[in-house]
Amino acid sequence: MAHLPFVLACSLSLLASSVASGAIVEHSFSVNNLTVSRLCRNQSIIVVNGCYPGPTIHARNGDTLIVHVLNQSPYNITIHWHGIFQLLSAWADGAAYVTQCPISPRQNFTYKFNITRQEGTLWWHAHVSWLRATVHGALIIHPKAGPSFHFLKPTEEVPILLGEWYNGNVVDIEEEGLATGIAPNSSNAYTINGLLGDLYDCSQNQTYQLNVVRGDTYLLRLINVALNNQLFFKIANHNMTVVAINATYTTPYVTDVVVTGPGQTTDVLVNFNQPIRSYYMAATPYASANIDFDNTTTRGIIVYKNSKSSTPIMPALPNLHDTSLAHKFYTNLTCLIDGPHWVPVPLQVDKHMFVTIGVNLEMCPKNATCQGPLFSRLSASMNNESFVLPSNTSMMEAHFNNVSGVYTRDFPDEPPVKFDYTDTNVSFDLSLIYAPKSTKVKTLKFNSTVEINHPIHLHGFNFHVLAQGFGNYNPINDPKKFNFVNPQIRNTIGVPVGGWAVIRFQANNPGIWYMHCHLDIHLSWGLGLAFEVENGPTPESTLPPPPLDLPKC
Repeated sequence: MAHLPFVLACSLSLLASSVASGAIVEHSFSVNNLTVSRLCRNQSIIVVNGCYPGPTIHARNGDTLIVHVLNQSPYNITIHWHGIFQLLSAWADGAAYVTQCPISPRQNFTYKFNITRQEGTLWWHAHVSWLRATVHGALIIHPKAGPSFHFLKPTEEVPILLGEWYNGNVVDIEEEGLATGIAPNSSNAYTINGLLGDLYDCSQNQTYQLNVVRGDTYLLRLINVALNNQLFFKIANHNMTVVAINATYTTPYVTDVVVTGPGQTTDVLVNFNQPIRSYYMAATPYASANIDFDNTTTRGIIVYKNSKSSTPIMPALPNLHDTSLAHKFYTNLTCLIDGPHWVPVPLQVDKHMFVTIGVNLEMCPKNATCQGPLFSRLSASMNNESFVLPSNTSMMEAHFNNVSGVYTRDFPDEPPVKFDYTDTNVSFDLSLIYAPKSTKVKTLKFNSTVEINHPIHLHGFNFHVLAQGFGNYNPINDPKKFNFVNPQIRNTIGVPVGGWAVIRFQANNPGIWYMHCHLDIHLSWGLGLAFEVENGPTPESTLPPPPLDLPKC
């Protein structure tokens, strides 16, 4: 086994040497402040190892990843390994107050977990407050030594992180929104690998550049690390072939535009076969709802070797509200049958859940002034329950130690009141708009198969996306559209306003798992729930005890 020393670097590209049982890949994260210049101003942000974006971690399927986290920031922190199954290592999932209490300032914690039956593009990020706006990085899982990817090996692999930039401290922005009861300020710009691009003020020298060789094929690992926005991504005069999403292989799909939501990853092969010159890659928002959003565009430059052109070609970008284009992209993706780690759809369902998602109101606290509708605070809910994280212990510790009073096991399988969920005329119906605050979970038997209508990001599992559509879900006609042959497999899905999606997964991983909105504006308001997956019948299907250094609240 290889043991990598303590490193403080923006590019953790080293791979531990592989052995038959996998290698140990070990890194250290120091969470600290960094002052950067963006949009004509200096700003202090929270980062890892002095880098924005944070380090890229490389590992192989079958490896054990160990990351020592030292919190030198003024805020509580956890790190979530987005998309990692955490099979029997749920304590390392990094969801604050769900699987662990946060790491306090000047404290440390070591994450240790195996990477099992996974390969492709994932990522890591902070899971406290809005800190993931700057505390994030790519997590690339390579195949085991020997076999290669399930497509022609590219000349080069390049992570492309698409993010948001905020003028101001993101923690303060979130807290101000929660205090006033209205939506927090939207972002001020978008980024490609932390750089804004030359369309923004004071950003001419802050444009990401990728140098390529004509005729070569590159694998671009697109990761949407934004807090609140779906994005269109295009490269001028070039097609892209989607070969994987959320670290699962897809049937190759050729497209000139990629749509990606927060938390989603999309691997695309690009053959740079155009005339030798320079071309812009660009990301611009896709807005499915009529709310305020940052309608700017970030761009980077792709420069062919020996290019003499000084002005790159700009791609024609979609309309920001082009839902039909976004829906076409999302629904044309299918999984690669019999590809590495492919799992067929479980056909028998043990638990059916119909989950509605809504923006609600919360009564204004006594002696406070709220600026939301009806002088209330904005809130959000699933099945009219607005989720509240505990604060004095983690849900996993309460589950493992059988501690009562931390959460209840009565999350409803369906909405308590049935109505036309897509009718905007009922938006301010006082009998529907206020959702109670609660910490309710749904308990699942080990190995049970669960089908849910209208999910978002699910920790601990991948799921099959059986179908997506618009309007109210029709339980008679819409199941006829289910794809049981080659549905896409994801860990994060975007559900459009006035639409629905149906997923199915097998609860074969004991522990407490968070399912929540990956738009942080809604997560802050309570859009989430937790699944309590019971132990299985054998030691190999039983949640182990917590690590000795697990942080305390």
